[in-house]
Amino acid sequence: MKSIKTIFYSLLFAAVLAVPMTSCKDYLDKAPDSDISDQDVYGDFTSFQGFVEQMYKCIADPDKCGAWNNYSFADENLGPGQYAFDLGNYWNSSTYFYGTTPNPNDNTTRNRRIWEWAWYAIRVANLAIANLEPAEGAESVFQGTDEEKNLLLGQALFFRGWFYFEICRFWGGMPYIIHPIGASENMTTEEYNRLNFRDTALLMAADFDRAAQLLPEDWDDTTAGQATSGHNHQRVNKYFALGYKGKALLYAASPMMQEEATGTSKTCYDFDGNLCKQAAETFGELISLCDQTGDYKLQPKATYDYIFFRWNNQRPGGDEAIMMPTIYENNRTRWSAMGQTVPADLGMNSGGPDVPTHNIVKNFYMANGLPIDDPDSGYDPQHPWDNREFRFYNNIIYYGVRISTIPNLEFANGLETGGFRRTMSKPTPTGYYQRKFNGMGADYNTSSVEGLQAFCPFLRLGDIYLMYAEAVNFMTGGGPSAKASSCSLTAIDAVNAIRNRVELPDLTAKYTADKQVFFDDLIQERAAELFMEGARFCDLRRWNLNYDPKYLDKTALDYDLDADGNPCNFSERVVITRTAAKKHNWLPIQVKYTKIYQGFAQNPGW
Repeated sequence: MKSIKTIFYSLLFAAVLAVPMTSCKDYLDKAPDSDISDQDVYGDFTSFQGFVEQMYKCIADPDKCGAWNNYSFADENLGPGQYAFDLGNYWNSSTYFYGTTPNPNDNTTRNRRIWEWAWYAIRVANLAIANLEPAEGAESVFQGTDEEKNLLLGQALFFRGWFYFEICRFWGGMPYIIHPIGASENMTTEEYNRLNFRDTALLMAADFDRAAQLLPEDWDDTTAGQATSGHNHQRVNKYFALGYKGKALLYAASPMMQEEATGTSKTCYDFDGNLCKQAAETFGELISLCDQTGDYKLQPKATYDYIFFRWNNQRPGGDEAIMMPTIYENNRTRWSAMGQTVPADLGMNSGGPDVPTHNIVKNFYMANGLPIDDPDSGYDPQHPWDNREFRFYNNIIYYGVRISTIPNLEFANGLETGGFRRTMSKPTPTGYYQRKFNGMGADYNTSSVEGLQAFCPFLRLGDIYLMYAEAVNFMTGGGPSAKASSCSLTAIDAVNAIRNRVELPDLTAKYTADKQVFFDDLIQERAAELFMEGARFCDLRRWNLNYDPKYLDKTALDYDLDADGNPCNFSERVVITRTAAKKHNWLPIQVKYTKIYQGFAQNPGW
């Protein structure tokens, strides 16, 4: 048993014994072989905060792990070759999910992964909590103000919940460890049994709830935060905690998680009404707090891009992003994400490109606010790019669009069937590119890209509005016209807020008639608003739709050019049909981890 525990200790929780030493090396300027006491690490706010900072440095940036990583695993995108997930091979994604040894002193973005780094951070969180709230009969060495203790404890609680959420949204429920595991600990007790997702999420939500009570709305308004005043925007605050509390509850309420917990088959409309109500109240509290303080707000149309990318090494996020990835290297956008999403001939060392599918592009609305399959929308399949909404034109690169100032490469030409960008060595397989995270357009050239900063948000206010609408719609006593007691918005109001900020009109009555038609539209709203932000894979799975035939085909748009060089003869073509079944609800756990100790079970079907 001792050897099994040692394996678990070293592999799953990532070099536990090294945690205090690596922290003190950075923040106390101690030599690696120095004797470091608990007092040195946990004795005051400055040293303790240095220890806590490790958790920020364990965050894996979705599109920059392994230099570049495909993080949109559903029906949104295609590359020059076939993605393993499209073939039903969920084992093969070591550039994002697993495969490196945690070392928070390492500032290389591409070295981070989810599995090992999350377990490391959870261990750090538990050590922090244990030293702030020692067991009965023990004393804390921490000496500081109540505000300082609350800041430290709030961060630790948030990150314990957050890193569990990162693990569980891909691999399902886990044992929720709330103490530092000792080297001689017996791991056959009940707490080491895997939970289902719903039960694990409720424990996350409890941690997030407590964190929200301890953390400030703005660190600049605290005494402890004055030392870093003006640079506290990405420190964990009350909004982070409320946002993820609501998200954990909504995920727990979702059909896939309910089916797992109850053993009863669920459709995409079968949510847990009570958990949805709790989620709605939490999201509503966050939205109302934003309205009162102005700390976060929906980004206006004129600066919509600020959420996702900025030039001249400015930090993206704008007024809307609540939680963004940690920036480890300023040039990683240039040498990772950007090179994988632009045409290979732009000379940006492209290893891709990773491009949108036509089936996902069809989710963008017409300018009149109607879906393209609505008979009143005015959509013409032989002029598929005419009269579309702002987000379509802002995010999608199609034939003839301006993409750069580079001579002879200013426009997105060669995207027609047989065109040079469809047949080059690294072609677009769908006839599209995207600019949401690379800034292609009138400002794009070989000089400007050196200062491009582009990051995929973990949590932003636009997503909160849409999750609020979803939770209100399915909460007990809910529906499209319902509202949470914590917020003045109905579910319809929340969706209209997202539409109106990009100058789309309010939803028409036909899309708000009942819960089901409203949710059907909400699926499309999320596809358009959260395009290429990594939400789609989790959304389709939690709704029990990942293996629905409607969402399996990845398609391209084929067309010719007429004698005047205008696109014509449009047709949609299936490039690949994704392989997905019920077993693909959760990723398989790497085999070596399922052998860590008896009771740490593999996911069903794997």
